[in-house]
Amino acid sequence: MDFNPKNKKALGKWLVSLVTVCILIYLAVKNISVVASALSWCLNLVMPILTGAAIAIILNVPMRFFEGHLFTKTKKPLLQKLRRPVSFLLALIMILGILAGVILLVIPELVNAIGIVADAVIDFANKIKGMSRSDIAALPFGDLLLKVNWNKLLSTAETWLKSEGGAIVSTAFVTLTSLIGGILDFFIAFVFAIYFLFGKDKLRRQARRLITAWLPKKFSVWFIHAVSVANVNFRNFISGQSLEAVILGVLCIIGMWILGLPYAPMVGALVGVTALIPVVGAFVGAIVGAFMVLTVSPIKAVIFLVFLIILQQIEANLIYPRVMGSRVNLPAMWILAAITIGGGIYGAVGMLLSVPIASTLYILLKEATIKREAALNNKK
Repeated sequence: MDFNPKNKKALGKWLVSLVTVCILIYLAVKNISVVASALSWCLNLVMPILTGAAIAIILNVPMRFFEGHLFTKTKKPLLQKLRRPVSFLLALIMILGILAGVILLVIPELVNAIGIVADAVIDFANKIKGMSRSDIAALPFGDLLLKVNWNKLLSTAETWLKSEGGAIVSTAFVTLTSLIGGILDFFIAFVFAIYFLFGKDKLRRQARRLITAWLPKKFSVWFIHAVSVANVNFRNFISGQSLEAVILGVLCIIGMWILGLPYAPMVGALVGVTALIPVVGAFVGAIVGAFMVLTVSPIKAVIFLVFLIILQQIEANLIYPRVMGSRVNLPAMWILAAITIGGGIYGAVGMLLSVPIASTLYILLKEATIKREAALNNKK
């Protein structure tokens, strides 16, 4: 290297920048708790905006469909202006209608099932009171029932309620306050989502201008393309996940009808909706469904659990990779790998985001590889 004054100046700037970065990394590692608290504080500040963006991404899928089919051939300015608001309302009504339908289908039957179980427990307790010790001993688990000191158990429970009553009330108050705060945060996030959806074209133009103006030309072109690919993948992922939930719900209803299990439409709808939630959704659908079937027959509840476990395994290993692979252009093997890695890194959220992120990286790497191969072939 020719160490002329210009090169020395550039080298000096590089060294100063390197030393500064190293010092900042050292200070951040040394004060990791302070840095974590600062990051958490900043994340809480922008959380309504991030939540609003997530809601906007979900609502944009059906809204985009309606925008592509409503008032497309009209030249009337009023109808063209109404296209986006009407599409937003239709998308919102569709999602809320699905949720309301599932809630109205599940909640009444669930309350009824809880009432049935409560009545059964009360009837059993009343029968126990009127039975002799020999009759109780003849019951299943009768010896265990005789060993329980019910008076002491009730006295202990009463004492615990009296001593912990204040703590229970305090916890309930804190939970209620958190719930109200969460509702307010969700309302603010929803308002942000409306702004994002109604101004998405303007926001897209502004973001493109900022990226083009402040980033190097070559990198800005690649970055805009990468964001475009990610946007398409996330949109396709949401539609694919919804289709997968419908398939799982329908298969669950059909399987329960074939096996002669009760509450097939209700449990199938619940299993389909909860399938939208990674990991946790499967447990919620299984537990609530089994509880409902249990009120009719314990044996049928066991049959339902076995059937649902088999169905979820088939869905996770055969149906899901194929349906999602066709949506996000990612081979089935890499979808399973992405879900495994994402779940290991960040649990349920990692599993939810891993597929669209992996699909985006796969497409970008594939494009870069093709360009690299073309460049190497041209050199030959």
